Amino acid sequence: MEYHRLPHSSLDVSKICLGTMTFGEQNNESEAHSQLDFAFERGVNFIDTAEMYPVPPTADTQGLTETYIGNWLAKSGKRDKVVLATKVAGPRGLPYIRDNMALDRRNIHDAVETSLNRLQTDYIDLYQLHWPQRETNCFGSLNYQYADDHSGVTLTDSLEALAELVRSGKIRYIGLSNETPWGVMSFLRLAEKHNLPQVVTIQNPYNLLNRSFEVGLSEISHHEGVELLAYSPLAFGTLSGKYLNGARPDGARCTLFERFSRYFNPQGLAATQAYIDVANRHGLDPAKMALAFVNQRPFVASTIIGATNLEQLEANIDSISLTLGSEVLADLEAVGITYSNPCP
Repeated sequence: MEYHRLPHSSLDVSKICLGTMTFGEQNNESEAHSQLDFAFERGVNFIDTAEMYPVPPTADTQGLTETYIGNWLAKSGKRDKVVLATKVAGPRGLPYIRDNMALDRRNIHDAVETSLNRLQTDYIDLYQLHWPQRETNCFGSLNYQYADDHSGVTLTDSLEALAELVRSGKIRYIGLSNETPWGVMSFLRLAEKHNLPQVVTIQNPYNLLNRSFEVGLSEISHHEGVELLAYSPLAFGTLSGKYLNGARPDGARCTLFERFSRYFNPQGLAATQAYIDVANRHGLDPAKMALAFVNQRPFVASTIIGATNLEQLEANIDSISLTLGSEVLADLEAVGITYSNPCP
């Protein structure tokens, strides 16, 4: 395993991060603990979760993911050996978590306390705002529509609430998720102006079918040291090729949950086939190639992988040992020019 120091922090994280949003939905607790054991044995020290998990989110399962992880931490005694990241949900269609989901002081403090309880720990290494308070282009939406935010909650309000939790020792560092260049730079500016904690990471989707992070956010990563925790590096598994030609494998995420259609538009399917062709020409496993591409990007601090069985998990972790050469990278760039961000 390779490790990386997150800029502006003391956190040394594995370049592969274990994503856990299947825990409590596609994976029961025993399977979740087996994944955690296996990943840790292979050198993965970075675990990412969220208060709204598992996904798809429902009132009946919400919080199970953190509970499973907390039980594993208590049983294994490995809390001080892992970097633990979780997230607070924002105001967007999840009223069963809290009556008012605004990212204000009361809700952020309440979310942290609840997550600490489920995770059976007294501190969180990296605490992230899962999505912005305001309306933005995220979760596949495009063509930003101007909308007034009537909540009265400002970025400063959220940052000050997080600062209190940093000072109390309940969280060590803060991060953003599903954010825009304006949002990241605004948080950085406010932190500097008011002597508040600096954002150290941004967790956004990034894969061969969605390279929109490169348009503006990668420059911020380079100059400000706010590096990417890349989620959906396999585009919900589509870049493995298993969904091509209308295939729907039994038990696969996009077979079970038709709501995950983000990567199935005609351009996305054509691009996927082109990427699979590149892998075949070079004798590479398509999924490992797709993950290796993300692993090698200079702005990626860690690649968040997800799996529903140990075979998938092992293959995903093994991607860290694959280095793509110049010919493969050139072929991938050629496909990326032909099909430019088909699934943002």
